[in-house]
Amino acid sequence: MNTIKIAKTTYPVLDVIKNRWSARAFSNKTITDEELNTLFEAASWAASANNEQSWQYIYAKKGTEAFDNICNCLLPGNQPWAKNAAALIVAVARKTFEANNTVNAYAGHDLGMANAHLLLQARAMNIYCHPMAGFNKIKLTENLNLSENQDAFCVIATGFLAGAETLEEPFKTRELTERKRKNIAEFTFKL
Repeated sequence: MNTIKIAKTTYPVLDVIKNRWSARAFSNKTITDEELNTLFEAASWAASANNEQSWQYIYAKKGTEAFDNICNCLLPGNQPWAKNAAALIVAVARKTFEANNTVNAYAGHDLGMANAHLLLQARAMNIYCHPMAGFNKIKLTENLNLSENQDAFCVIATGFLAGAETLEEPFKTRELTERKRKNIAEFTFKL
């Protein structure tokens, strides 16, 4: 059974936001190039400092050597379920501005904005994404031949939802656990 974890919000937010969550149970359904390119198109429209668009996406589809190479860079807690994703996307930030080669202190922020666009577009298409910081950055950087100007921020497992029963523990329980967030009073401060 597919379980969709809809957020219970205090204030009305868009359904695509309430329905976005980081699934771990992925089906065997393949993802098309057109579907992936639609996600990347959505990411391309994110705001960015000086319109630098400092994000880069390196991806591979399941069943390829490149996919296995990325998956092998994930930490052991992510490999058991991420190996079932239809694609793995490495989200990379360029550290310097292309215009003048100075440090872009906002590159990580801008990549995060692009990732948010990508994740919300995916959800609107009934595609699920699970961003992960749990990977060996040194190994991934070497495997992808990233330059010193490229910073791999996260790996995004991407695909279509399967039932939680396809997962082993502790992942099955995590898949079924209700989503929670801090109350906005804990992170907002009116002056």
